[in-house]
Amino acid sequence: MKARPKPAPDHSRWTARLKASVPTREVLMANPWLKPVAHRLLDPHLWSLQHEAVARGVAIGIFWAFAIPFGQIVVAAAHSVWWRANIPVAAGVTLITNPFTIGFWLWLAYQLGSFLLDAPPHAPMPEGADMLAWLASFGAPAILGMALFAVVGSATGYLCVKLAWRLRIWFKRRHR
Repeated sequence: MKARPKPAPDHSRWTARLKASVPTREVLMANPWLKPVAHRLLDPHLWSLQHEAVARGVAIGIFWAFAIPFGQIVVAAAHSVWWRANIPVAAGVTLITNPFTIGFWLWLAYQLGSFLLDAPPHAPMPEGADMLAWLASFGAPAILGMALFAVVGSATGYLCVKLAWRLRIWFKRRHR
């Protein structure tokens, strides 16, 4: 007896639900907070999946995910308008650093920064020591590491998107 092939999953229901939850162009235009910048924010190029806009969105999102600890989505969206990048991609990529993963990224940034600065390993806080001074000793290596993650990560993300897009086109042409 032959096994029946599984039917393809129905993505239309999820797509319809996603489209229903995303505000429409008219709702965004009517928002009083967005009225001064609505003409720029609603440019169709900022929302379409063109390869250059997506690559810029990834670069902007990665940069701001590591550059500032909060408010990344708003800053990434503002810079996406400035650099004509895809806003949803930039906003989504900033979620690399979220409340659940920020501890890991800060630890990794500290490890990289202390390696590059040749800082000695950190000792536990001694009794009666100044807690702020002890915490400040973590600052320079962590900031250096996060800055490197922001710059190198955004450049790598941009190049990876461009490469993936080119490979996709090459495979399509090869398949024809």
